[in-house]
Amino acid sequence: QVQVAESGGGLVQPGGSLLLSCVANISFSTVNTMAWYRQVPGKQRELVAQITRYGVQTYGDSAKGRFTISKNNVKNMVYLHMNNLKPDDTAVYYCNYFDIMSMTYWGQGTQVTVSS
Repeated sequence: QVQVAESGGGLVQPGGSLLLSCVANISFSTVNTMAWYRQVPGKQRELVAQITRYGVQTYGDSAKGRFTISKNNVKNMVYLHMNNLKPDDTAVYYCNYFDIMSMTYWGQGTQVTVSS
């Protein structure tokens, strides 16, 4: 059974930074894309950032210029570096792995709260 686990969420003041990490127990050779999504109550889950196995990055409008997605192929991990955080960034952040067989795997989510 594939397991995806996020870590690094928490409470941060506006303007602060956080680093989210995610790992999955699947071979990197089977990974197509890795991504971060976020969701707030009452709203649809939205794409924050995505990175392909070849390193091509895509960002949602809310993340452009402030967040950076990166990966470690050896550890099969994906990271989200978040800078200049705003209260509107408060959400549950989910990690997603999409493999070459078109299977998608989600983590349980990690809460990020931006508040003074």
